[in-house]
Amino acid sequence: METYDGGARAPQAELEAEGVPEFAEIPEEVHAALPVAELHLHLEGTLEPELIFALAERNGIALPYADLAELRARYEFTDLQSFLDLYYANMAVLRTEQDFADMTRAYLTRAAAAGVRHAEIMLDPQAHLSRGVALETCVNGVASVLAGSEQEFGISTLLIAAFLRDQPEESALAVLEQLLAMNAPIVGIGLDSAEVGNPPSKFERLFARAKDAGLRRIAHAGEEGPPSYIIEALELLDVERIDHGIRCMEDPELVERLVNEHLPLTVCPLSNVRLRAVDTLAGHPLAGMLAAGLNVSVNSDDPAYFGGYVDDNFAQIKSVIGLSEFDCVRLAANSIRSSFASEERKTELLAELAASGR
Repeated sequence: METYDGGARAPQAELEAEGVPEFAEIPEEVHAALPVAELHLHLEGTLEPELIFALAERNGIALPYADLAELRARYEFTDLQSFLDLYYANMAVLRTEQDFADMTRAYLTRAAAAGVRHAEIMLDPQAHLSRGVALETCVNGVASVLAGSEQEFGISTLLIAAFLRDQPEESALAVLEQLLAMNAPIVGIGLDSAEVGNPPSKFERLFARAKDAGLRRIAHAGEEGPPSYIIEALELLDVERIDHGIRCMEDPELVERLVNEHLPLTVCPLSNVRLRAVDTLAGHPLAGMLAAGLNVSVNSDDPAYFGGYVDDNFAQIKSVIGLSEFDCVRLAANSIRSSFASEERKTELLAELAASGR
């Protein structure tokens, strides 16, 4: 079995100095979108630089960047934390329900063009509460657009409340209770942010409470953290899906378990390269994960920061990793089957994929 070395990664500047490009130039004919479900998407990570500046102007916020070029120059990350620092700083422009609605509508517009037909969207409520933004403001702003997403964009949507693993579990529990009390339109909970040093075991009570409330459960694990974090998420948090999970390839027994349980792994190739979880896209373990029989799908994670949306990810893995059209259709089918959509919606989307002639 192919294994994946999760050790330290070289900065992209060093690789480019050696003649290794970050991503390939993609011919237009390779860039055709497949009908897919997007299962790993942080809504705040869709804030494009232009929208950041527009919201800052509307809300009278002085940004620490002189212009778009200066902001884009900061999108060169050495690891997960270097990205998170910018990610949270840019959230300062989100103040009103309209801001959250505009961000949501901008994502759905781009996602529709990318072939997304169902999206399970993560929102980080703690990141907004800590800035003094009311829970109702962020949830209602997003939900106001999601309520009509299928009619307006052809995309069915579900909202997931993601909790910050570098914050205390008590904070997450308090926010979950607030969400339940306000009958927030969430289908489940997730676990994200800085992984290393914040194992899933830290959040056993949170996930038990979510399960008791009838919520679906997912968690980031095995991106920067070790394979043992994936095992903890499965055994202690009883998750139904693992976000990322690429470091499972270091543990053959874990791979065998994941294959036997057909446990979904939501892989984000461009994100992994931009955050230096892997050195190059050509060296990404996705092909090996498919060959091992893992239930993997392709997603964009934080597309405004990582070089592209779902169609960009598919185009790159075809051009750089060399995945076939058959592989890509298989990945798209995996995304639909692994979603929390209704069985009726899954059947509809699988029929659309089959009819695409791809």
